[in-house]
Amino acid sequence: MIEVRKLRKIYPGGVEAVSGIDFDVEPGEVFGLLGPNGAGKSTTIGMLTTTVAPTSGTAKVAGFDVAKHPLPARRASSVVFQEAVVDRSLTGRRNLEIHARLWGVDERESKARIDELAATLDLAELVDRPVGSYSGGERRRLEIARALVSGPRVLFLDEPTVGLDPLIRAELLDAIAGLRGRTEMTVLVTTHYLDEAERLCDRVAIIHSGRIVALDTPAALLSELGPEILELRVTGSAHAAADALRARGIAGDEAFAVGSTLTIPLRDTSSGEAIATVTDLGIATAISTRQPTLDDVYLRLTGDRLAAAA
Repeated sequence: MIEVRKLRKIYPGGVEAVSGIDFDVEPGEVFGLLGPNGAGKSTTIGMLTTTVAPTSGTAKVAGFDVAKHPLPARRASSVVFQEAVVDRSLTGRRNLEIHARLWGVDERESKARIDELAATLDLAELVDRPVGSYSGGERRRLEIARALVSGPRVLFLDEPTVGLDPLIRAELLDAIAGLRGRTEMTVLVTTHYLDEAERLCDRVAIIHSGRIVALDTPAALLSELGPEILELRVTGSAHAAADALRARGIAGDEAFAVGSTLTIPLRDTSSGEAIATVTDLGIATAISTRQPTLDDVYLRLTGDRLAAAA
């Protein structure tokens, strides 16, 4: 449903935001672009939705080249941008009705679709109120309903939960996840929230400085680090500590360091044995074990902690 080949964007001044990326998204798949602000996610969305002109490479949405055939590509898709676009002085229903008319949706079909979307996105009791009275999460749900009124084959969600408090964010994620059971629509979502990627996406592309550095299912990406990791706050050089632990068979090539924090995936060694070895060597002031996260995957690949970079 989405085909991207060597897609590149260079802005005036020579800033390369996207550096020749490749990926495919299958029909009905929820695909995530995971990375911090400035990684190239929004520029990629912009090119796929025809609002940003590619410098080179190709991208197709529902079979239509976004540069050569932008109008058919737009008709097949819809987008929820980071910035709100609904009119706060109008009711939610009126916002949806206007958007449906702009897309040429039949009036009878429009009414039925709006009622269905209001029920699906938990807006039924709000839809006839002015949008200015909505909470942030309610407005975001209305934004998604607005994007779905046209019946798109592909939905783009650009940082859909940014700026929302944890409770509202969780409610919106639940609403987005609920769409999967009601439609065959393809979804591409950008995020720097790890739990969003793990919860929503069938596959994730990790993007860093305009390049895709990993692409797989969340489970497969996590499996590269094994079932458990050891995290140390070392007293001296993290690299020297890693070398000492490699010599004792505790650390492997997957170990990585950021500052004085050393992270070691545990594959063939128990956490008890690893902790005992670290204690015996006297190289750490703090030791902990935990399950790996996508943050660890990103950190190993790029050297930047995702949450801090975002």
